[in-house]
Order: sequence, then structure tokens, then C-alpha cells
Amino acid sequence: MIEYEGRVFRPPSEAYSLIVQVTIGCSHNKCTFCDMYKEKQFRVRPLEAVKRDFDEARRMYRRVERIFLADGDALMCRAEHMAEILRYIKKRFPECERVTSYGSPKSVLVKTQAELDELHALGLDMIYLGLESGSDTVLARINKGETADEIVRAGLMVKAAGMKLSVTCIAGLGSTELSEEHAVKTAEALSRMKPEYIGLLTLLFELPTPLMRDWQEGRFYLMNPIEIAQETLVLLEHIDCEGSVFRANHASNYVNLAGTLNADREAMCEKLRAALEGKVRFKSEAFRAR
Repeated sequence: MIEYEGRVFRPPSEAYSLIVQVTIGCSHNKCTFCDMYKEKQFRVRPLEAVKRDFDEARRMYRRVERIFLADGDALMCRAEHMAEILRYIKKRFPECERVTSYGSPKSVLVKTQAELDELHALGLDMIYLGLESGSDTVLARINKGETADEIVRAGLMVKAAGMKLSVTCIAGLGSTELSEEHAVKTAEALSRMKPEYIGLLTLLFELPTPLMRDWQEGRFYLMNPIEIAQETLVLLEHIDCEGSVFRANHASNYVNLAGTLNADREAMCEKLRAALEGKVRFKSEAFRAR
């Protein structure tokens, strides 16, 4: 039996991947908007335990083509620790085509470029990185723990290693007060990184978080669908990420968008303008959930 502690979180594109915990929880776990990993204390799992899970998976599955290394910050383990895991994957799953993980900016920045290069050479193909916002004011308010420049630098290190980069940001995170700054600065940060994949989510409260408490007590305004559409339009109008696959089709999004930048940018902008004119319906709140 493969061990797994707590709730499972993974990117949508890893729905059919073998998921094995390399670390437990998130090394930062202080972002005010996030309700993930709160029941877990961050720690790195012993190599022997991780290898046992891979051995069990090998017994269970004839073919494993994709592997996602969990939890929220698997890359935070020492480079040699991760390297040994990647070597073991090559040994036990020679048919595996892709190995990915979440990576916090800090988990990238504490490594040298040579270490990241080696991890890619051993089979780490893509890192999912949370930008959230390109505005330092917004990042400070949500207690992200890094500046936009630091996050961009981490993303560029991932790309320099030859790995693909998938970056997420969150519409509505700056509320109306910082909406334009949030949109423009996020577009600028994404344009500097030019990730292979961009995922735009929309702020949504489900389980208790500090930001949810601020909203409930009147200290934070949760933007409505029209305001979110206007903010997203500003972001798309300012972005320059030729070749990046752009997706805003998460359950949290009011208007589903999908395309490849910059070729499909105007079509996505037109869809947002149509929504603002009442020609495209916004997703009902009843369907906005993870």
C-alpha cells in the first residue's frame, strides 16, 4: 500500500500521474489566501520510505508514464536527496516519460544552477511555480515570502536548467484597490519569465484562511465577476509571452479562457469583452469549486 498523509493536492494536468510524497506539506505554508496543507507540518520524507512507495507502485502498475512528486514543495529537499529519488525512478520505471513537482521560489533559489541542471538531466521535466501576483504590494499583503523579482529569478533558473515551467497567478488577489497594479505587474512578471504554461485562477474562499476572515470581517473586498473580467482583460492586454500556453479554465474562473500567446490573445480578450457586454454568461457561484 502506497502511503499518503493528509489531503492530496496536485495540478489538474497530473490527474492520471502516479503521485508519491517526497515531502509532507508546504515549507512556507503562511500565504493568507491558501487553505492547503494546514493540517500538516512540513518535513522531508526519508529516502527509504519514498523508495518503498515506488516499489509498491511497481508491483501495482504495469506501466507508469507520468510521476508527480508531492507535496506542496518537494523541491525543497536537498539536491542530492532529490537526485537519488530521480535515479531510483529511472531504475524502477524506465518507461516513465515525465517527472514533475511543485517548487516554491525559495526551494529553487537555495539551489545552484548546476544542481538544477543535474536534476533535469536525471529526469525532472517540469516545475509548477506559484507567482500569484507580480505586485510586491500584493505579495507582501498575502505573506508570500518573496518579491516578484525573486520569483522571476527562480522561474528563469528553472528554464535555464532545461525544465519546463508552469506558473500560476490568481485574479482578484489585490482586490479593487490594487486590481490594475496586480494585473499589469503580473503581466510584466510573466513576460519576463515566458513560462511554457500559465494558469490563471480566480480567488475563491472555501475553507477558513486569514484572508477569508478579513473578508468576513469587512477588511477585504472580494471582487465580483465583472471586476474580475476587467482585471483579466488588463492582464492579457499587457502580457507578452510568445508561445506560452494560457489557461483560465479552472473551476474557480468565471469565464473559461484557453489559448496560446500571443497568437490567441485577442480572441481571449474579445471573449472577455463579450462577457462584459452581457453576451457571454459568467459561471454560476454554485459551480465555482475545486
